[in-house]
Amino acid sequence: MCPPGVELYAKCEYFNPLSSVKDRLALAIIDDAEKRGALKPGDTVVEATSGNTGIAVAMVCAQRGYNCVITMAEPFSVERRKLMRMLGAKVIVTPKAGKGTGMVRKAEELCEKHGWFLCHQFENEANWKFHELTTGPEILADFKGKKLDYWVTGYGTGGTFHGAGKALKAALPDLKIILGEPEPAGLLKSGTEQTRNADGSPAESHPAFAPHPIQGWTPDFIPKVLEDAPGSLQDELLPIPPADAIATAKDLASKEGLLTGISGGGTMWAALQTAKKAPKGSVILAMLPDTGERYLSTPLFADIEADMNEAELEIAKSTPGFQLLPQ
Repeated sequence: MCPPGVELYAKCEYFNPLSSVKDRLALAIIDDAEKRGALKPGDTVVEATSGNTGIAVAMVCAQRGYNCVITMAEPFSVERRKLMRMLGAKVIVTPKAGKGTGMVRKAEELCEKHGWFLCHQFENEANWKFHELTTGPEILADFKGKKLDYWVTGYGTGGTFHGAGKALKAALPDLKIILGEPEPAGLLKSGTEQTRNADGSPAESHPAFAPHPIQGWTPDFIPKVLEDAPGSLQDELLPIPPADAIATAKDLASKEGLLTGISGGGTMWAALQTAKKAPKGSVILAMLPDTGERYLSTPLFADIEADMNEAELEIAKSTPGFQLLPQ
């Protein structure tokens, strides 16, 4: 898939224990809360999430004996709800009309009512600091003795971009960081500031937001973790067409054997656009945040059939072995 004359790498974050980059965030936030004394045995941990963070938080809570309650907006894939419940979490589904801010408000209400611990993934500094300590140094170790010219990522909370970006820029000042966001939800592109509550959480939906199918990316507000990143980190902001993100994810699976989600397809699309205009000899790294198995009920798999198609039936009929009878 890569144009000739450049090298393009992918960092596959689905090798984490519960198959997404958000495993880092969950571990960081709960470790930090324990060290501060904000969590004690038997407590309940709450988070608002599109799915991957909730799965990761449920994993850590299961390991450490905490109760877990997740709030999740209705449009996100049902397999994520099932995974969280499999891990022992309670999942509270919030109405579609409330968007991301709606699920955040519900999480806040539950914590205020019951005295539970809220992760605050979109505002918590432990999020980006863990990426500065782990994700960035891992990339630098892998590219030791080899140059790296471009790093391409999107944003959900902004933790990967902020933390890993800081570590990479400190070690590689000439590195260009390309940040992607869904074309229909150009929050950063709009230049409009996010209104916030005193704790940094969003006060309301951002006016530039429109629904998009790149789950896990760009909620209907600009996260505080993203906003707090130094302005010097971002060298280019690239709008990503959702249809191209989906098509690229499919190409990664069928042409490269890399099974990632729509966000991974979007990042790789941005990396391929970067590769097309990069000088010869350039080296590019794209982040693949999670696995494609999180998207079975989404547009990514909409045209993938469970039953045999005509070509498969022809192959089946080409030998005299067991034949499926017409229903």
